[in-house]
Formats: sequence, C-alpha cells, structure tokens
Amino acid sequence: PEPGRCAHFVLRKRRFCRMIPAPGRRFCGEHGHEEEQNDRKRIPCPLDPKHTVYEDQLQKHLKKCNSREKPKPVYFVQDINAGLKDAAEIPEKQVPLSSLSIEELQNLITRLKKASNGLELHLKEQILSHQALQEALSDPKNGESAFKHLKQQASILGNMERLHLLGPGRCFVEFGAGRGKLSHWVDIALENVESVQFLLVERATTRFKVDGKHKRRDSIFERLQVDIQHLCLNKVPILEKKKLPVVGIGKHLCGAATDLALRCLVESYTTCCDGKNEEPASKRCRAAETEVAPHKSAGNESTTEDHNPVAGIVIALCCHHKCDWTHYVGREFFKSVGLGPVEFHYFQRMSSWATCGMQETTGKASTSEDSEDQTHDTEEHEHTHSRTASGSDPLQGILSVEERKELGCLCKRLIDHGRVEYLQQQGYKAALQYYTEAAVSLENVLLTAVPNPSVIPEPTI
Repeated sequence: PEPGRCAHFVLRKRRFCRMIPAPGRRFCGEHGHEEEQNDRKRIPCPLDPKHTVYEDQLQKHLKKCNSREKPKPVYFVQDINAGLKDAAEIPEKQVPLSSLSIEELQNLITRLKKASNGLELHLKEQILSHQALQEALSDPKNGESAFKHLKQQASILGNMERLHLLGPGRCFVEFGAGRGKLSHWVDIALENVESVQFLLVERATTRFKVDGKHKRRDSIFERLQVDIQHLCLNKVPILEKKKLPVVGIGKHLCGAATDLALRCLVESYTTCCDGKNEEPASKRCRAAETEVAPHKSAGNESTTEDHNPVAGIVIALCCHHKCDWTHYVGREFFKSVGLGPVEFHYFQRMSSWATCGMQETTGKASTSEDSEDQTHDTEEHEHTHSRTASGSDPLQGILSVEERKELGCLCKRLIDHGRVEYLQQQGYKAALQYYTEAAVSLENVLLTAVPNPSVIPEPTI
C-alpha cells in the first residue's frame, strides 16, 4: 500500500484501498475489521451489507444509517401512477425472444406489420433551437458529447416555444431530472419572466447537480426525491399553495418512466388526489381510465382552474425495451389491434434493434462518449441498448441489419402510438416528431401534448 493509506487490497479493483486510516492504524474505518482493535468486532450493516459497523455500536448506527427507511413525504401515495395490476393479463412466465422458433418469430413480425398498418410511421421533423443555448452551442470548450446534449436541449426548448409553453405563471415539472440540466436551460430561457416554479423529480440521489446555479428570486427550484410511480402532484405543497398550471418535461425519460409520468400528469394530478376522494389508488385510477375527458368539470364540481390543468407535455422518449405492460398507458390501443401482454413483451425487446441493429455489440458495448455520458450526464440512457440485444441471434441469416433496424423502429412507433391515443382520449392534442438528427441521438423522437381546445374550455379571465 501507499504510505499513509489503508492496507486493504481491493480484489475487484486490483489495487489497495486509497482511504486514509486513523493515526496509528493500518486500515481505514471501512476495513478496520481486518485488524484487532481492542477486541471490537465489525459486522456488515443489516440495512446495507456493502458497509460495516462496530457490533457494539450497531443500534446507534441504525438510527443514522443512510440506508434506513426514511419518512415518506406528503406527496407520496403508494402506486398511484402504477396502472392496473390485473394478474390475469400478465403471463406467469415470459419466454425470452431468443428461445422462440423461426416460425414463431416470423409470426410475430407479421402481426407487428399488420398492427402498424395505417399508422403514421413517417414522423415530421421539428428540429429547432433556442436563443438561450446559442452561447453554449458556440463555445469551443464544449466537447462533442456536451455539444450533442446541448443540441437536444435546444430543440426541446424550441419545441416548447413553438407550443407556447415558455411563459410566466407556470410550474415546470422535470421527470427523471438527473442533474437538472433541462430545467436549467428552461430557467435561462425565462430569465425575465416572473412566477416560475421548477420541480425536479428524481428517485435517486444525484451528484453534480446544477440546481445551485439558480440564484434568481423569480424562479424557485425544488427537488422531489421520489419514484414517479408514487408521486401525487396535488399533494406537493408548492402546487397546493400557488395553483400554477403544470408543464411536464423530460429528456430521455427511460422506458416505463414515461408511462408513469403521463399517468401522473393526466390522471392522478387531475382526478385521483383532489383531497376529497380517499378511495384506493387502483380503484381511482381504474375509474380515471374509463373517462374520455377527465379535465371537464361537471355540475358544481371543481372547474378547470381549480384543478390547475396540465398546460403541456414535452418528453424526449427513450429505452422502449424497458417498458412494462403493467404501467403502459396504451394497453387499450394494443387490445384494439388484437395484441396483448405477450406480444407487448416481445415487441419491447425487439425495439432495441432500432438502436443497436444487433451488430458487434460485445466489442462496442462501451465507447468513450458513452463513458462520459455515464459519468457526467445521468439523463442519457443510450449506452444500455447494446447490452440488451447482445447474446444469441435467432434470426442470423434471415433478416439483414437494416431490416432489423426497421422492425425495431416499427416496435417503437407502435408503443408510442398507444401513448398518443391515450393522451387524445384524455383530452389532449398529442403528436410525435423528430426533434434532432439520428447522428446526434438515436433516441430522437419527442412526444408533445397540449390541451385540446375543443375538449378543455379556456379559463375565463
């Protein structure tokens, strides 16, 4: 070991621990169990065995351990956005795609093409930019990876401006916020705008957050460390107090998180948590699914203003192979075209063909750009695709790489169309568009939605 460093050898890293032990000790506190310390024994923490604790201090440690169960925030409502959990709809055992025969795979492809027949598969390009990012885009200090992220963020802001979503008196909720970069640029774009609130939703603790850069008094940043599945926006104190319309945003919102966010915005936020209805979440959400336009007021019920309707949704989609039938909002669409949870399972796996093509995945699973994204930008999930499709290739010699990519894109569009139909049934004007070039990001589809004026009346002034 290096002088003054811990004498424990870390096998996984093939080097000695670099922590500094206490004076007179050979090992740091984490590895102190390797030497006698007045006959005190160190044991793995029962809450998280990745670290150890002195046995005689266990009870004291459990009260302050970072892995202990913390009190739930007021906006935590168990499984409020999870969707229906009908065990009859979910197969007990899902057979891997690689275990299917050639005939079964070809039948799946036939059903995929039949279900996609008549859908709008050629999306419109809405590759825009925004003045707020021009300085950063022209800064030569930004590398290629940072430049790609900036181009995506600029286009997302450009599309928000096109939909008139950048304005005063609104609360921007960034789902899967990570470091909070997207909210950061929205804040920059609204530099001279008053009454702006930002809620950054992220279930994990995040390093290198940019929240501290926002010192303006006109905008307020608040982090909500909660899984989207359990988030009830109506119970967030700042929304209860200020009654601001909400704009839901996200950059590469991974897989099922997109469905959870959509249900959080258009179901639980407007109908499930009004403070008066205390029915179980599953029953409330089942009732919400049967309504065509839950934003409409009825009789003396709360009006659109009382519900603080969602002003818009702008989400860059990602990782369709991580979608889940239980959470998926487009189940009714799948059923309408003769598909169910079994086909959904296979199509979600096949969707990864669009971004990896099942090419040389083992040797190119990690690039320098991906490594940089993993370290510095947790919102980007593209590096996971190549690992998803690696392994056996049952279609070797039957489909070319280009054909597989085409089928993968077809699976993505089918899943996304279910989301669009869901939003339309909930009273929104929804659309899919390419918001950046494929050379910038293979996950280059943006889902946008604004309230449909024919369904949701304009609030009176």
